[in-house]
Amino acid sequence: MATKHRSTSRSKSSSSRKSGSRRKYSPSAGSDVKREMHEFKRGRLKSGRSGKKVTNRKQAIAIGLSEARRKGKKVPAKKSSSSSHKKAA
Repeated sequence: MATKHRSTSRSKSSSSRKSGSRRKYSPSAGSDVKREMHEFKRGRLKSGRSGKKVTNRKQAIAIGLSEARRKGKKVPAKKSSSSSHKKAA
């Protein structure tokens, strides 16, 4: 005996985009990060002035975003970590 499955209709409001939302990162900024990650995985990514080899994945992503910012691509501003870590005396 074959049983039929009922299809439940769910609203797609949660998965659809909000009307006022926009991209945070431009597609070209993503390609800059992709290129840096490729260099990192091959062991060829060097860090700024010191020229040391990058060994951290997050650092490689940060380098890619930094270069995208320098080129004027759409990337959110860096979060300031100094104010969030200091405690009031």
